Amino acid sequence: LRSCSPGRARRTNASRRACLVARFGDIYAQERLDAETLLRTYVSDTEMVQRIIYIAAVESFHAAKTAYRQFKIRVRETLSLGHSGPESLEDTVLDYIVRHEDLYDVQASVNEVIRSMNINTKISFPPEIDFIVISTLIRELCRVAFSMQTLVPPLDIAFGTDGELFSETKYHRSFDSDFTAALVAYHVWPALMENDVVIVKGEAVTKR
Repeated sequence: LRSCSPGRARRTNASRRACLVARFGDIYAQERLDAETLLRTYVSDTEMVQRIIYIAAVESFHAAKTAYRQFKIRVRETLSLGHSGPESLEDTVLDYIVRHEDLYDVQASVNEVIRSMNINTKISFPPEIDFIVISTLIRELCRVAFSMQTLVPPLDIAFGTDGELFSETKYHRSFDSDFTAALVAYHVWPALMENDVVIVKGEAVTKR
């Protein structure tokens, strides 16, 4: 019977999920606005500021998911050498990661995000300034994205493209949107997804 008992990570899954969803909302409400205020001192174009923040969010999730996959491979290789149960190896690996999330090298992910942003053709920045100015936002997004990968099922952000059909189930319209426009001009914040179902709406700007 013991071999069927869920690991600690699975037992705490619901409470950790609730905390992470709330944290994602907090980042939208606080760190995102702080980053916006900071960027406005260097960039006068509101659309460019919002594009920078959205791309920072997308790249943070990408970097954190990549780091998680690599971290999980290393943990599985190490634990498989002496694993004998009663939990499955997969549960043991997940438990270890949840207990040792502090071993995640978040700074490496932050650096990766900034590198990706520097070569992104959709955003531009005065040459004397570096995207490192919003590293607080990027770091918090990487942390929450990494932790979201330890959930069963994991949480992820929706893929968004300029010009896509606006979805009422996926996004709120920004206050400066054309509310009669059917297409997304650009995204302000990504939607949070679980198994392709929206659990927290993102924000987008619609224009004709």
